[in-house]
Amino acid sequence: MSEYIIETPKGKWEVVCGLEIHCQIISKSKIFSGASTNYGDEPNQNVAFLDAGMPGMLPTLNEQCVHQAVKTGLGLNAQINEYSEFARKNYFYADLPLGYQISQFTYPIVGEGSLEVELEDGSKKKIGIERLHIEQDSGKSIHDLEPTKSLIDLNRAGVGLMEIVTKPDFRAPEEAGAFLRKLRSLLRYLETCDGNMDEGSMRCDVNVSVRPLGSDELRTRCEMKNVNSVRFVMQAIEAEAKRHVEVYEKGGVIAQETRQYDPVANVTHTLRKKEFAHDYRYFPEPDLLPLVLETGFVEKIKSEMPEMPDVKKARFIKELGLTEYDARVICESKEVAEYFEEASHGADAKRVANWLIGDVFAVLNKNGLTIAQSPVSAKNLGKLVNLISKDVISGKIAKDVFEMMLENDADPEKIVAEKGLKQETDVAFIEQTIDALMAKHTAEVETYKSGRNNLLGFFVGQTLKATQGKANPAVVNKIVSEKLNK
Repeated sequence: MSEYIIETPKGKWEVVCGLEIHCQIISKSKIFSGASTNYGDEPNQNVAFLDAGMPGMLPTLNEQCVHQAVKTGLGLNAQINEYSEFARKNYFYADLPLGYQISQFTYPIVGEGSLEVELEDGSKKKIGIERLHIEQDSGKSIHDLEPTKSLIDLNRAGVGLMEIVTKPDFRAPEEAGAFLRKLRSLLRYLETCDGNMDEGSMRCDVNVSVRPLGSDELRTRCEMKNVNSVRFVMQAIEAEAKRHVEVYEKGGVIAQETRQYDPVANVTHTLRKKEFAHDYRYFPEPDLLPLVLETGFVEKIKSEMPEMPDVKKARFIKELGLTEYDARVICESKEVAEYFEEASHGADAKRVANWLIGDVFAVLNKNGLTIAQSPVSAKNLGKLVNLISKDVISGKIAKDVFEMMLENDADPEKIVAEKGLKQETDVAFIEQTIDALMAKHTAEVETYKSGRNNLLGFFVGQTLKATQGKANPAVVNKIVSEKLNK
């Protein structure tokens, strides 16, 4: 298991952390209005009267948002609550025109669940899910366009959110990072949230406290709001935990408050004293009836569930012979897993995995491309692997063919035929080439026979060079060995 202990001359401290992740629901319209959720439109183009806080406007619940929340809950192995209620969470902020947020409080749509994560040392840890509830997002305040003004964009106001609240089960930054990556992968498999933290469609609030190592107490926690990358979440946990330790060891007291993480300075700053639930004056939303799910509604969603990443990974290991590492890397992305399955259909799956994780990923990373933008299609990668498996080309020539494939996703079979790259397996031809080389290098032959066995590689290399790499290396090695050991 991962271990993260803060050790000082005065003692050892353990981190206790929980996360609240806000995930924007994939839906064409907002959760309580018909306005578009399209990202990147001009400011204030996608705003219904309700989103703008106009008097007398009533919310209408978007069924698709409910569907997506239930689907996510099932993916988290969580309890789906057939009865849930909406509540008003009252607070004032400039980009919240209603003066309250329609959310869920006492009765959320999804209850307790869990998600198992894999850590760098190969160990696994199950992270508890406290709840998932649905709510509307606020707008966006923009402070850097006008020197003396803050601007408001309400395009995001009213967009549906799933807030996933974990139990305080994290004991190391690494665990939180692994959880967020696993959750993002799960959401993308389910197609309920795109997980793009850089666009704000997945945002994380980080709750941190510390306690003496070995203690089971839960001390005062502080919350870092809207941390927008996995790396920053991990850094924020470490920075805030160290701050707590310093305060305690100086005899101070930690105040429960909301803070902001500054990734440049790697420190946290106070935003406001932390509100308690009663500060928000929650009360049942008067304009929405309780949400009651029919059994058939949930069962239908269960029948639509895709193969989950962990199940797919286990299948790749058992049926296709992949290593644990290869399967984990490939299954992290649904699109990569689909690419791999297509490429390995009728081809050596292990070889396909090696080419995908090695050569294909290198090209994608170098050019900033996604797997959907790969210049080599899955079908043609499978063809290339088959050419190697059938000894049509050598691994060395395959590298050259791959480079040629990058132009217009060229067919490797056509490249090999047109360029005359087919591997030479004619034993008579290979023997003639080796005989000629041995006749030319009689001194090396005698040296080998006197005990310098490493010269075997010299003759193999010279033969491959003489045949421009087309001779089958395995055949060459066998014939050279036989002739030298006569």
